[in-house]
Amino acid sequence: MPLLSNKLNSKAMQTVLAFASLILLIVLFALISIKEQYPGGPVYSAFLSGANIVTILQMTAVNGILAVGITFIIITGGIDLSTGTVMTFGSVMAGVCISMLGLPVVIGLLGAVLAGGLCGFVNGASIAKLGLPPFIATLGMLNVTKGLNLIVSKSKPIYFTQIPGFADIATKPILGIPMGVLIFFAAAALAAFILSKTIIGRYCFAIGSNEEAARLSGINTATWKIGIYSMSGAFFGIAGIVMASRLSSAQPALGPGYEMDAIAAAVIGGTSLSGGEGSILGTVIGAFIITVLTNGLRILSVPQEWQLVVTGLIVIGAVYLDIVRRKIR
Repeated sequence: MPLLSNKLNSKAMQTVLAFASLILLIVLFALISIKEQYPGGPVYSAFLSGANIVTILQMTAVNGILAVGITFIIITGGIDLSTGTVMTFGSVMAGVCISMLGLPVVIGLLGAVLAGGLCGFVNGASIAKLGLPPFIATLGMLNVTKGLNLIVSKSKPIYFTQIPGFADIATKPILGIPMGVLIFFAAAALAAFILSKTIIGRYCFAIGSNEEAARLSGINTATWKIGIYSMSGAFFGIAGIVMASRLSSAQPALGPGYEMDAIAAAVIGGTSLSGGEGSILGTVIGAFIITVLTNGLRILSVPQEWQLVVTGLIVIGAVYLDIVRRKIR
């Protein structure tokens, strides 16, 4: 029995279970959405149509990049409620650089990433140096960036329609896959490398497992926390670029609510809110689970308010399972 419990609680098994859940959802929605092309004609699955698959990929790209970024923070035992508004701040700063100031697109893209990283730096410093709880520090940043987005843009969308090639960043297909999705996969691959092969990844797990023990072993936990939050903020800025490109505009009111989907994706993928556990692959699978669930419910014409209820229940279930896992261990 102990051996069986250890296998069920292993990171690999959690990833396998998440992937199995994703496949089950896909099969379920594919079967439920089967329709006749016309009375007496051939049948097809609306869920598995080519256009809908592309829609799922595009929907997952932004949330997936956000989830990848927040995975680092959750592994350290922290949380970031400003994820969505920091993403929007990145897209707004890109709009300021490119559309308002007329700077080259590359400068605007760099500005979005740096803006996200700066917000992460402030979050990390508030937590590590000022001793603020992550919940309070990032909640404050949520309101700060939410206000700045409206102030900088004067409460109006900043459009990129006159910028040649900007929309291609997220929508241009390469071998049938939108470029925004490829950016998501590239960001996930980079994050997986950082988490598993670099010192910052090892310190993420060390801090999340036992921060005091990590500090006593000689790790400057404050400095590394600031670095981790800054890096995650840079990922949020990349998500802002993809979102702005997809919409061909920076929408200053966009953002609130995205943090919940990002956290849900990480938790469903096996990242523990208690810290010390998680994987990028699991987070990617979790992001697809959230998107497939949302998309499938929309195809079935389930009202949006019930979609939120279902997603919330799944997050509660995932957190409860994590608690049960830890008790068993």
